[in-house]
Amino acid sequence: MNTGLRITAFAAALAATFGTAYGVGRGVDPVVADSAPAPHDEHGAGSPSAPEGEGGRTGHESTPAGGLQISENGYTLDLATPNVIAGERTRLRFTVRDAEGKAVTAYQREHDKELHLIVASRDLVTYRHLHPTRAADGTWSTPVDLPRAGGYRVFADFTPAQRGAQNLTLGADLAASGPYAPANLPAPDGTARTDGYQVELAGSLRPGRASELKLKVSRDGRPVTDLEPYLGAYGHLVALRSGDLAYLHVHPNGEPGDGTTKPGPEISFTATAPSAGAYRLFLDFQHRGEVHTAAFTVRAGAAPTAPEPAPAGPQEHADGHTH
Repeated sequence: MNTGLRITAFAAALAATFGTAYGVGRGVDPVVADSAPAPHDEHGAGSPSAPEGEGGRTGHESTPAGGLQISENGYTLDLATPNVIAGERTRLRFTVRDAEGKAVTAYQREHDKELHLIVASRDLVTYRHLHPTRAADGTWSTPVDLPRAGGYRVFADFTPAQRGAQNLTLGADLAASGPYAPANLPAPDGTARTDGYQVELAGSLRPGRASELKLKVSRDGRPVTDLEPYLGAYGHLVALRSGDLAYLHVHPNGEPGDGTTKPGPEISFTATAPSAGAYRLFLDFQHRGEVHTAAFTVRAGAAPTAPEPAPAGPQEHADGHTH
């Protein structure tokens, strides 16, 4: 993913309240929550303003963010499945088209894939990192099962095979119909737990400045020192800004086989936040043949959050991989 994260943003209006139905099925146009439509700025331009600390900016955007546009540099994300039904397994189909409207059929491989697909809910509670397959005519498809109704954003991260082409992250809206209950952004916490693993976050995001994020993986109180390569690294990190789902650019520090990068317990990334505000980080890592996802809420410009005790009761976590 251009080795890393790129936060994406989008906005559209959602008129739904707790207990009401979100959409009526596949025949309706997609709707999303919590904000006004986003302008189609150039890649890296500022996103629509929002309250500070909830994805808003502080007067300027100093770092490009991806996924805010459906079209860029002559390429367009054509989402053929804009509506799904929550809780039902559906095949998501889409095509990347060039300036002449033709389907793109040749891509550069990055992190073992021609294209990376991320699906995230508007409230950043549900996250999916999908690995679609491409047909000869350029149509991409992948099964997806979204557990909750509401607005989602689909991000396609790719680089066309054309010489000199730039890496792009294009975004489109997706609606999951069904009974809708909005969720709040999880509170910042320096520790995430998933599938029996504990991941501790050290470091913080800084608006307009590169900073290091270190994530330490352990299981049963013991550091995990035998992480397995996943998408060309020992971890894959995606960051999305709350409020508009801007896709953040993140880069892993080191890679398997370089002679210096160890297979855990720490995984290091460098990231630059485009603005102050709240962000959701999704770390994918592979151990013993299984991919796991740990999610964190952080605030750019704020001091790192100390680890907190695990909340009581069942927790919904990112749970995000489909291959």
